[in-house]
Amino acid sequence: MLAALKRWSVELKRDVGAVLGAARDPRTPWYAKALALAVAAYALSPIDLIPDFIPVLGLLDDLILVPFGIALALRMIPAEVLAEHRARAAISTCSTGFAGAAAIIAIWVFAASLAAWLVYRYLSG
Repeated sequence: MLAALKRWSVELKRDVGAVLGAARDPRTPWYAKALALAVAAYALSPIDLIPDFIPVLGLLDDLILVPFGIALALRMIPAEVLAEHRARAAISTCSTGFAGAAAIIAIWVFAASLAAWLVYRYLSG
């Protein structure tokens, strides 16, 4: 049981790298790219659908939604593109690093700015 869980964890890590690599590949359809980026943003975001401080349910949404989103993105990516990026991901270590963190921060800053602008427009007019 523990060995199977460890293998699943290694495969999931590899698939995350493959999905993120395929999201940058021009051969990947736009809808697969959008889903891959949305899953990555959700996984890296400090804001969840169910906050983590709620016992069991808070972590359960991450445990279900992220692997489900990755599995769905994997089905949308063409087989040859996925095979290529899985091979690359198996060789290299999957990490989002500074660029991934900067992208998530930029998305949240943009969303907050847009929300503030819409509230200001609503209140002033």
